[in-house]
Amino acid sequence: MATPITNRSMNEANERDPYNNNSYGTLVDRPYVPVQLPILDVHDFNDRIIRGYEEGYGEKELPADLSLAQSLIPAGTATLRDFSYVAPEIPEYLPDKCTGCMDCVTECPDTAILGKVLAESQVLERLQAIGDPADRQMFEQQWSRTRKYYEGPRKKGDEGGRFAIIIDPSKCKGCAECVTVCDDDALQMIAKTEPAMEKIRKSHRYFKQFGPSNEKYISESLLIDMMLKEQTHLYVGGAGSCAGCGEGTALRMLCAATGAQYANQWGIVAATGCNTVYTSTYPYNPYLVPWTNSLFENAAADAMGVRARWDQMGWTNKPLWCIGGDGAMFDIGFQSLSRMLASGMNIKVFVLDTQVYSNTGGQASTSTYTGQNTKMSLHGKAIAGKQERRKEIAQIAMMHPRTYVAQTTCAHTNHFYKSVLGALEFDGPALINCYTTCQPEHGVADNMASEQARLAVDTRAFPLLVFDPRKGSTVRERLSLQGNPAIKDDWWINPKTNDVVDFIDFCRSEGRFGKHFDKEGNPSLTLLAARQDRLENWKLLQELAGLI
Repeated sequence: MATPITNRSMNEANERDPYNNNSYGTLVDRPYVPVQLPILDVHDFNDRIIRGYEEGYGEKELPADLSLAQSLIPAGTATLRDFSYVAPEIPEYLPDKCTGCMDCVTECPDTAILGKVLAESQVLERLQAIGDPADRQMFEQQWSRTRKYYEGPRKKGDEGGRFAIIIDPSKCKGCAECVTVCDDDALQMIAKTEPAMEKIRKSHRYFKQFGPSNEKYISESLLIDMMLKEQTHLYVGGAGSCAGCGEGTALRMLCAATGAQYANQWGIVAATGCNTVYTSTYPYNPYLVPWTNSLFENAAADAMGVRARWDQMGWTNKPLWCIGGDGAMFDIGFQSLSRMLASGMNIKVFVLDTQVYSNTGGQASTSTYTGQNTKMSLHGKAIAGKQERRKEIAQIAMMHPRTYVAQTTCAHTNHFYKSVLGALEFDGPALINCYTTCQPEHGVADNMASEQARLAVDTRAFPLLVFDPRKGSTVRERLSLQGNPAIKDDWWINPKTNDVVDFIDFCRSEGRFGKHFDKEGNPSLTLLAARQDRLENWKLLQELAGLI
């Protein structure tokens, strides 16, 4: 029988080895001796560890020291990561065509495009600090005079604001989503020639030196202007996500909306998944807020523990986001999520709904659509893809006691931001289910995340909704389907073509449903059944909202 450890022997052990936390004996005899581990030295981490990985010897030569043993990565280290080598093309900004809509800045999944607005006098003053006349002229041409920021204020008798967009060449992966979402053709993809890259690098450096946006030009009523504020840039880019990743945009927008209200005074508990892999690929961390990751099955329970401790410390006003994908919220972690929602604790849940377990190479989940070709539900001769109907996490969450629920996409910017801000304002549990395109598993191009999310809404594949318990005592009063097209009809009719737009059109645009169409383009019986499933889901929502 082991000799119980006493206070004296435990203290002696700690004096010999301050990191010795091993102890034996009974709970009665074993004392609690807190061990204060030293705080991670950020400068040492950047200078020694980041440098080691950048120069290629980190994995083999760096010692397994205390910083690694603690599994800690300092905030924002991913800002030092360079992706300029991963694509042959990069966006070029055409200032004369820009309207300042901010769509490209908002939808970029890698924080590779930044926007800024300054008074014209400020721009001219700071241009004088550029010593090279050629550089000064080059960068002055990057500042546009848009109707939104320049002409509008001048009509009111105020000084006009000059607006600029800059490309960060170290963060851009060349997905071209910014070009796709720009309706003004103010961006175009160009080859990464040395002259072009030199100009882009110089512009980026000068852009950073010009300081933050002038807030008098930022409208609080225009939510899309949110990313003009530096305090919202809490997701710095440099994450190892795929080019054009739909999840990356969702996380950036989530951080921006929360940061606009709470700066960096909030935290994240993330479930195992793609989101924790590409945001913590050692030694890179894109977040400027504290976060931790847990397993698929217990992220919500982990968040409950953090919330309880924060409340004990008096941090009741600090928001806590619990982030997870299909596994964490739809499947193995569903019971933990349900318990969290039933607890009434002030925790906000953000679901990255890719309809597959992207982290395991496209494995099926209960979020997967009927007929979808995935691992564990392959489309073969006998069985045409997944046969089960999709679980609807939003409807399930609505049935929990006093829970705020929203279903949204990054393509519907105002709806997304209002959903997040509504969840933050709500004094209880909230769940936001966000459609996030996974390019490799959905079989879509890198630049199409926003387009596919919009099409998912238009075809009833993924209806927008907000369920706010504060709006009334009945489901009808609480549920809003505003933002969906033709909310009183079964399907939306495209006014340009006069064609019905339905779930078949959505499936036709993605590779994961490709085997369901014959040579003439006719859909399979499985896909027609999936279409009926989506219509029944939509009609149920219409009924709950009192529209039919």
